[in-house]
Amino acid sequence: MSRFLMVDIGAGTMDVLWYDTDSELHYKAVVKSPVRYVAENAARLPGDLLVSGTEMGGGAITSLLKERAEQAHVVVSNSAADTLHHNPAVVQSWGIEIVEDPRIDELRQDKKYAHLVLADLDIDRLRQIVEGFGVNFKFDAVAICAQDHGVPPPDVSHLDFRHNMFQARLREKPSPHVLLYRSNEVPAEMNRLTSIARTAESIPADEIYVMDSGMAAILGGMMDVLAENKEKVVILDIATSHTVGAAVSGDEVAGFFEYHTSDITLDRLENLLVELCNGNITHDQILSEGGHGAYLRTAIGFHDVDVMISTGPKRRLVHPSKLPIVPGAPLGDNMMTGTVGLLEALRRRKRLEPITYI
Repeated sequence: MSRFLMVDIGAGTMDVLWYDTDSELHYKAVVKSPVRYVAENAARLPGDLLVSGTEMGGGAITSLLKERAEQAHVVVSNSAADTLHHNPAVVQSWGIEIVEDPRIDELRQDKKYAHLVLADLDIDRLRQIVEGFGVNFKFDAVAICAQDHGVPPPDVSHLDFRHNMFQARLREKPSPHVLLYRSNEVPAEMNRLTSIARTAESIPADEIYVMDSGMAAILGGMMDVLAENKEKVVILDIATSHTVGAAVSGDEVAGFFEYHTSDITLDRLENLLVELCNGNITHDQILSEGGHGAYLRTAIGFHDVDVMISTGPKRRLVHPSKLPIVPGAPLGDNMMTGTVGLLEALRRRKRLEPITYI
Protein backbone atom coordinates (compact mmCIF):
# COMPACT_ATOMS: atom_id res chain seq x y z
CA MET A 1 0.00 0.00 0.00
CA SER A 2 1.25 3.49 -0.91
CA ARG A 3 -0.21 6.81 0.10
CA PHE A 4 0.68 9.65 -2.23
CA LEU A 5 0.17 13.39 -1.97
CA MET A 6 0.10 15.50 -5.14
CA VAL A 7 0.19 19.31 -5.09
CA ASP A 8 -0.26 21.52 -8.17
CA ILE A 9 0.89 25.08 -7.40
CA GLY A 10 -0.72 27.49 -9.83
CA ALA A 11 -1.15 31.23 -10.14
CA GLY A 12 -4.81 31.18 -9.11
CA THR A 13 -5.21 28.00 -7.09
CA MET A 14 -3.29 25.27 -5.32
CA ASP A 15 -4.81 21.87 -6.09
CA VAL A 16 -4.26 19.03 -3.64
CA LEU A 17 -4.88 15.31 -4.18
CA TRP A 18 -4.37 12.46 -1.70
CA TYR A 19 -4.45 8.94 -3.13
CA ASP A 20 -4.21 5.47 -1.57
CA THR A 21 -3.08 2.85 -4.11
CA ASP A 22 -4.51 -0.03 -2.05
CA SER A 23 -8.04 1.18 -1.37
CA GLU A 24 -8.08 3.54 -4.40
CA LEU A 25 -9.64 6.14 -2.12
CA HIS A 26 -8.82 9.73 -2.95
CA TYR A 27 -9.51 13.11 -1.37
CA LYS A 28 -8.99 16.46 -2.99
CA ALA A 29 -9.12 20.21 -2.45
CA VAL A 30 -8.79 23.39 -4.50
CA VAL A 31 -7.58 26.36 -2.44
CA LYS A 32 -6.11 29.81 -2.92
CA SER A 33 -2.69 29.77 -4.61
CA PRO A 34 0.42 30.43 -2.51
CA VAL A 35 1.27 33.59 -4.44
CA ARG A 36 -2.16 35.08 -3.74
CA TYR A 37 -2.14 33.85 -0.15
CA VAL A 38 1.29 35.35 0.55
CA ALA A 39 0.51 38.60 -1.29
CA GLU A 40 -2.64 39.12 0.75
CA ASN A 41 -0.73 38.49 3.98
CA ALA A 42 1.98 40.91 2.84
CA ALA A 43 -0.58 43.63 2.12
CA ARG A 44 -1.63 43.52 5.77
CA LEU A 45 1.92 44.13 7.01
CA PRO A 46 2.60 47.79 7.83
CA GLY A 47 5.46 50.05 6.77
CA ASP A 48 8.98 48.88 5.96
CA LEU A 49 9.44 45.25 4.94
CA LEU A 50 12.11 42.60 5.35
CA VAL A 51 11.62 39.79 2.85
CA SER A 52 13.34 36.41 3.19
CA GLY A 53 12.67 32.87 2.02
CA THR A 54 13.13 31.22 -1.38
CA GLU A 55 12.10 31.72 -4.97
CA MET A 56 8.36 31.26 -5.51
CA GLY A 57 5.78 32.28 -8.09
CA GLY A 58 5.93 36.04 -8.61
CA GLY A 59 3.02 37.94 -10.10
CA ALA A 60 1.04 39.47 -7.25
CA ILE A 61 4.05 39.39 -4.90
CA THR A 62 6.24 41.29 -7.36
CA SER A 63 3.56 43.92 -7.94
CA LEU A 64 2.98 44.42 -4.24
CA LEU A 65 6.66 44.80 -3.35
CA LYS A 66 7.28 47.22 -6.21
CA GLU A 67 4.40 49.39 -5.00
CA ARG A 68 5.55 49.16 -1.36
CA ALA A 69 9.07 50.24 -2.35
CA GLU A 70 7.62 53.51 -3.66
CA GLN A 71 6.34 54.36 -0.19
CA ALA A 72 8.59 52.50 2.25
CA HIS A 73 11.91 50.69 2.64
CA VAL A 74 11.87 47.14 1.24
CA VAL A 75 14.85 44.86 1.90
CA VAL A 76 14.96 41.45 0.20
CA SER A 77 17.39 38.58 0.78
CA ASN A 78 19.42 37.21 -2.11
CA SER A 79 17.47 33.94 -1.99
CA ALA A 80 14.07 35.63 -2.08
CA ALA A 81 15.02 38.22 -4.72
CA ASP A 82 14.81 35.57 -7.47
CA THR A 83 11.04 35.60 -6.97
CA LEU A 84 10.98 39.16 -8.32
CA HIS A 85 13.56 38.83 -11.10
CA HIS A 86 16.66 36.75 -11.77
CA ASN A 87 18.60 39.93 -12.56
CA PRO A 88 19.39 41.74 -9.27
CA ALA A 89 19.91 45.02 -11.11
CA VAL A 90 16.28 44.96 -12.23
CA VAL A 91 15.08 44.41 -8.66
CA GLN A 92 17.28 47.25 -7.40
CA SER A 93 15.95 49.55 -10.13
CA TRP A 94 12.56 49.30 -8.41
CA GLY A 95 14.02 50.81 -5.26
CA ILE A 96 14.30 47.45 -3.48
CA GLU A 97 17.49 46.74 -1.53
CA ILE A 98 19.04 43.27 -1.82
CA VAL A 99 21.19 41.93 1.03
CA GLU A 100 22.90 38.67 1.93
CA ASP A 101 20.57 36.21 3.65
CA PRO A 102 22.13 36.48 7.16
CA ARG A 103 21.69 40.25 7.08
CA ILE A 104 17.90 39.79 7.22
CA ASP A 105 18.21 38.16 10.66
CA GLU A 106 20.26 41.12 11.88
CA LEU A 107 17.78 43.66 10.57
CA ARG A 108 14.88 41.84 12.25
CA GLN A 109 16.14 43.27 15.54
CA ASP A 110 14.95 46.65 14.28
CA LYS A 111 11.26 46.88 15.19
CA LYS A 112 10.49 49.25 12.32
CA TYR A 113 10.48 46.31 9.92
CA ALA A 114 7.70 43.79 9.35
CA HIS A 115 8.94 40.39 8.18
CA LEU A 116 7.62 38.46 5.15
CA VAL A 117 8.73 34.94 4.19
CA LEU A 118 8.41 33.82 0.56
CA ALA A 119 7.88 30.15 -0.31
CA ASP A 120 5.62 28.19 -2.64
CA LEU A 121 5.07 25.66 0.12
CA ASP A 122 3.72 26.60 3.53
CA ILE A 123 4.02 23.25 5.31
CA ASP A 124 1.71 24.21 8.18
CA ARG A 125 -1.00 25.35 5.75
CA LEU A 126 -0.61 22.17 3.69
CA ARG A 127 -0.83 20.07 6.85
CA GLN A 128 -4.12 21.74 7.81
CA ILE A 129 -5.56 21.06 4.35
CA VAL A 130 -4.56 17.39 4.35
CA GLU A 131 -5.59 16.71 7.93
CA GLY A 132 -8.92 18.24 6.98
CA PHE A 133 -9.33 15.20 4.70
CA GLY A 134 -9.25 13.08 7.85
CA VAL A 135 -5.93 11.39 6.99
CA ASN A 136 -2.46 11.45 8.50
CA PHE A 137 0.07 13.97 7.26
CA LYS A 138 2.55 11.22 6.37
CA PHE A 139 3.19 9.81 2.91
CA ASP A 140 5.12 7.26 0.92
CA ALA A 141 5.72 9.89 -1.75
CA VAL A 142 4.88 13.54 -2.39
CA ALA A 143 4.84 15.02 -5.91
CA ILE A 144 4.60 18.77 -6.51
CA CYS A 145 4.36 20.74 -9.75
CA ALA A 146 4.84 24.42 -10.57
CA GLN A 147 5.97 26.32 -13.61
CA ASP A 148 9.73 26.88 -13.66
CA HIS A 149 11.28 29.14 -16.31
CA GLY A 150 14.76 28.04 -15.31
CA VAL A 151 17.82 30.22 -14.87
CA PRO A 152 19.59 30.42 -18.24
CA PRO A 153 23.21 31.36 -18.94
CA PRO A 154 23.87 35.02 -19.82
CA ASP A 155 22.47 36.14 -23.19
CA VAL A 156 20.13 33.14 -23.44
CA SER A 157 16.35 33.69 -23.32
CA HIS A 158 14.74 31.91 -20.36
CA LEU A 159 12.01 30.75 -22.74
CA ASP A 160 14.54 29.24 -25.17
CA PHE A 161 16.35 27.70 -22.22
CA ARG A 162 13.17 26.20 -20.75
CA HIS A 163 12.12 24.60 -24.03
CA ASN A 164 15.62 23.33 -24.78
CA MET A 165 15.52 21.49 -21.45
CA PHE A 166 12.15 19.96 -22.30
CA GLN A 167 13.19 18.97 -25.79
CA ALA A 168 16.35 17.26 -24.60
CA ARG A 169 14.35 14.96 -22.31
CA LEU A 170 11.46 14.40 -24.73
CA ARG A 171 13.82 13.42 -27.54
CA GLU A 172 15.02 10.55 -25.33
CA LYS A 173 11.46 9.47 -24.52
CA PRO A 174 8.51 11.57 -25.73
CA SER A 175 6.32 11.14 -22.66
CA PRO A 176 5.77 13.89 -20.05
CA HIS A 177 6.50 11.59 -17.10
CA VAL A 178 10.24 11.70 -17.90
CA LEU A 179 10.15 15.28 -16.60
CA LEU A 180 9.27 14.12 -13.08
CA TYR A 181 12.37 14.60 -10.92
CA ARG A 182 13.17 13.14 -7.55
CA SER A 183 14.33 15.85 -5.13
CA ASN A 184 18.01 14.95 -5.63
CA GLU A 185 17.69 14.88 -9.44
CA VAL A 186 16.35 18.37 -10.15
CA PRO A 187 18.56 20.21 -12.66
CA ALA A 188 20.32 23.06 -10.85
CA GLU A 189 19.05 25.51 -13.47
CA MET A 190 15.45 24.85 -12.37
CA ASN A 191 15.66 27.18 -9.42
CA ARG A 192 12.00 27.30 -8.45
CA LEU A 193 11.54 23.53 -8.49
CA THR A 194 14.79 23.17 -6.55
CA SER A 195 13.46 25.56 -3.90
CA ILE A 196 10.19 23.65 -3.70
CA ALA A 197 12.02 20.33 -3.36
CA ARG A 198 14.15 21.69 -0.53
CA THR A 199 11.16 23.08 1.34
CA ALA A 200 9.27 19.82 0.83
CA GLU A 201 12.04 17.85 2.54
CA SER A 202 10.42 18.79 5.86
CA ILE A 203 7.24 16.93 4.87
CA PRO A 204 7.14 13.46 6.48
CA ALA A 205 7.49 11.44 3.29
CA ASP A 206 9.80 8.71 2.04
CA GLU A 207 10.28 10.40 -1.34
CA ILE A 208 9.81 13.89 -2.77
CA TYR A 209 9.31 14.58 -6.48
CA VAL A 210 8.81 17.77 -8.50
CA MET A 211 7.65 18.45 -12.06
CA ASP A 212 6.87 21.35 -14.34
CA SER A 213 3.14 22.10 -14.20
CA GLY A 214 2.75 22.31 -17.99
CA MET A 215 4.08 18.80 -18.42
CA ALA A 216 1.92 17.53 -15.53
CA ALA A 217 -1.16 19.07 -17.17
CA ILE A 218 -0.45 17.34 -20.49
CA LEU A 219 -0.07 13.96 -18.81
CA GLY A 220 -3.14 14.53 -16.65
CA GLY A 221 -5.21 15.39 -19.72
CA MET A 222 -3.99 12.22 -21.39
CA MET A 223 -5.49 10.27 -18.47
CA ASP A 224 -8.99 11.69 -18.97
CA VAL A 225 -11.62 9.04 -19.64
CA LEU A 226 -12.46 10.82 -22.91
CA ALA A 227 -8.97 9.97 -24.17
CA GLU A 228 -9.30 6.27 -23.33
CA ASN A 229 -8.61 4.04 -26.34
CA LYS A 230 -8.08 7.10 -28.54
CA GLU A 231 -4.96 7.20 -30.73
CA LYS A 232 -4.70 10.89 -31.61
CA VAL A 233 -5.68 13.35 -28.91
CA VAL A 234 -5.41 17.09 -28.34
CA ILE A 235 -5.07 18.30 -24.74
CA LEU A 236 -5.78 21.95 -23.98
CA ASP A 237 -5.19 23.17 -20.42
CA ILE A 238 -6.24 26.80 -19.96
CA ALA A 239 -4.96 27.80 -16.55
CA THR A 240 -5.06 31.12 -14.72
CA SER A 241 -1.66 32.26 -15.95
CA HIS A 242 -0.60 29.91 -18.75
CA THR A 243 -2.26 27.91 -21.50
CA VAL A 244 -0.76 24.68 -22.81
CA GLY A 245 -1.93 22.93 -25.97
CA ALA A 246 -0.55 19.47 -26.76
CA ALA A 247 -0.94 16.96 -29.57
CA VAL A 248 -0.61 13.35 -28.46
CA SER A 249 -0.17 10.22 -30.55
CA GLY A 250 -0.78 7.06 -28.55
CA ASP A 251 1.24 7.49 -25.38
CA GLU A 252 3.68 9.97 -26.88
CA VAL A 253 3.72 13.76 -27.10
CA ALA A 254 3.82 14.86 -30.74
CA GLY A 255 4.16 18.54 -29.88
CA PHE A 256 2.92 21.36 -27.67
CA PHE A 257 2.79 25.13 -27.31
CA GLU A 258 2.58 27.48 -24.33
CA TYR A 259 1.05 30.93 -24.08
CA HIS A 260 0.12 33.42 -21.39
CA THR A 261 -3.62 32.96 -20.97
CA SER A 262 -4.20 36.70 -20.78
CA ASP A 263 -2.52 37.20 -24.18
CA ILE A 264 -4.43 34.68 -26.27
CA THR A 265 -7.74 35.04 -28.12
CA LEU A 266 -10.11 32.26 -29.07
CA ASP A 267 -9.40 32.78 -32.78
CA ARG A 268 -5.65 32.52 -32.30
CA LEU A 269 -5.99 29.53 -30.03
CA GLU A 270 -8.10 27.69 -32.59
CA ASN A 271 -5.55 28.42 -35.31
CA LEU A 272 -2.69 27.30 -33.08
CA LEU A 273 -4.34 23.96 -32.45
CA VAL A 274 -4.75 23.36 -36.19
CA GLU A 275 -1.17 24.46 -36.87
CA LEU A 276 0.15 22.23 -34.09
CA CYS A 277 -1.65 19.14 -35.34
CA ASN A 278 -0.60 19.77 -38.95
CA GLY A 279 3.03 20.41 -38.00
CA ASN A 280 2.96 24.07 -39.02
CA ILE A 281 4.15 25.54 -35.74
CA THR A 282 7.62 26.60 -34.59
CA HIS A 283 9.14 27.71 -31.33
CA ASP A 284 10.43 30.96 -32.84
CA GLN A 285 7.01 31.75 -34.28
CA ILE A 286 5.34 31.47 -30.89
CA LEU A 287 8.04 33.56 -29.22
CA SER A 288 7.66 36.29 -31.87
CA GLU A 289 3.96 36.50 -31.00
CA GLY A 290 4.73 36.93 -27.30
CA GLY A 291 4.03 33.31 -26.40
CA HIS A 292 6.14 30.98 -24.30
CA GLY A 293 7.28 28.71 -27.10
CA ALA A 294 6.56 25.43 -28.82
CA TYR A 295 7.94 21.93 -29.36
CA LEU A 296 7.16 19.82 -32.42
CA ARG A 297 8.24 16.23 -32.90
CA THR A 298 5.74 15.03 -35.48
CA ALA A 299 2.43 16.05 -37.07
CA ILE A 300 -0.66 14.02 -36.18
CA GLY A 301 -2.95 15.68 -38.76
CA PHE A 302 -5.80 17.86 -37.59
CA HIS A 303 -8.46 15.91 -39.51
CA ASP A 304 -7.22 12.67 -37.94
CA VAL A 305 -7.69 13.84 -34.33
CA ASP A 306 -10.01 11.54 -32.39
CA VAL A 307 -10.84 13.92 -29.53
CA MET A 308 -9.96 17.42 -28.30
CA ILE A 309 -10.15 17.79 -24.52
CA SER A 310 -10.14 21.06 -22.56
CA THR A 311 -9.30 21.45 -18.88
CA GLY A 312 -8.25 24.28 -16.60
CA PRO A 313 -9.97 27.03 -14.60
CA LYS A 314 -10.30 29.35 -17.63
CA ARG A 315 -11.46 26.86 -20.24
CA ARG A 316 -14.64 28.89 -20.68
CA LEU A 317 -12.52 30.72 -23.27
CA VAL A 318 -13.18 27.85 -25.70
CA HIS A 319 -16.84 27.32 -24.83
CA PRO A 320 -18.01 29.13 -28.00
CA SER A 321 -15.33 27.51 -30.18
CA LYS A 322 -16.21 26.22 -33.62
CA LEU A 323 -13.79 23.33 -33.03
CA PRO A 324 -15.16 20.09 -31.50
CA ILE A 325 -13.55 20.72 -28.09
CA VAL A 326 -15.11 18.75 -25.21
CA PRO A 327 -14.69 19.48 -21.47
CA GLY A 328 -12.55 16.96 -19.63
CA ALA A 329 -12.37 15.99 -15.96
CA PRO A 330 -9.47 13.69 -14.99
CA LEU A 331 -10.49 11.75 -11.87
CA GLY A 332 -13.87 13.43 -12.19
CA ASP A 333 -12.60 16.97 -11.65
CA ASN A 334 -11.49 19.62 -14.14
CA MET A 335 -9.21 21.16 -11.50
CA MET A 336 -7.31 17.92 -10.86
CA THR A 337 -5.56 17.78 -14.26
CA GLY A 338 -2.13 18.64 -12.88
CA THR A 339 -2.40 16.43 -9.79
CA VAL A 340 -3.57 13.48 -11.89
CA GLY A 341 -0.56 14.08 -14.14
CA LEU A 342 1.68 13.95 -11.08
CA LEU A 343 0.03 10.76 -9.85
CA GLU A 344 0.38 9.10 -13.25
CA ALA A 345 4.02 10.18 -13.47
CA LEU A 346 4.63 8.63 -10.04
CA ARG A 347 2.83 5.46 -11.07
CA ARG A 348 4.95 5.09 -14.19
CA ARG A 349 8.15 5.93 -12.32
CA LYS A 350 7.39 3.25 -9.74
CA ARG A 351 6.00 0.79 -12.30
CA LEU A 352 2.76 0.36 -10.36
CA GLU A 353 -0.45 -1.14 -11.69
CA PRO A 354 -2.55 1.16 -13.94
CA ILE A 355 -4.95 3.54 -12.23
CA THR A 356 -8.43 4.20 -13.62
CA TYR A 357 -8.92 7.97 -13.45
CA ILE A 358 -12.73 8.12 -13.38
